[in-house]
Amino acid sequence: MAEKLDKRGLAANAAIFDEAGRILLVKHTYDRKNWELPGGMAELDESIVETAVREASEETGLQVTAEHTTGIYYMLELDLLVLVFLCHTTNGTFEGLRPDNDEISACAFWPPDALPRPISDFTIRRINDAASGIYLPLPGEVPPRQWFY
Repeated sequence: MAEKLDKRGLAANAAIFDEAGRILLVKHTYDRKNWELPGGMAELDESIVETAVREASEETGLQVTAEHTTGIYYMLELDLLVLVFLCHTTNGTFEGLRPDNDEISACAFWPPDALPRPISDFTIRRINDAASGIYLPLPGEVPPRQWFY
C-alpha cells in the first residue's frame, strides 16, 4: 500500500479574469481581512490543480476549470509552495458568484491597476504574473511507479 504524503506545505490559487480583464478577489474574514486570490491549502489525496478548483468553488460559489499554470512560488518564512492557475468558469458565466460567509466576506472583480486594500505585495505579484499572458503547462500527474529489475 502506498504511503500517504503530508501536503501541509502546498497551496494553490485560482486566477479568474472576467471579459473586461478584471481579476476576481475574495476578502478574508480573519487576520488582516485582506483581499486575496481564491485559494488555500491542499488536502490529502487531492492534486494541486484540484485544490485550486475546490477552493475557488468553496470561496466564490463558481465552478471552474484550470487552464494553465501562471506561477510557482516558494514562501520561505512559511515553508510553503504556492501554485497559481489561470481558471475559467465551466459554464462561461459568473452566475452564482457569492462569498462563502465563513472565511470570505466579499468577492468581486477588480482592475489589475486599481486593486482594493488591504492587499499584500505577494498577491499583487501573483495577479501581475497571471495577467502577463505567460503561461506554463498544468502539472502532470505521475501514475504509480513501475520498477524494472
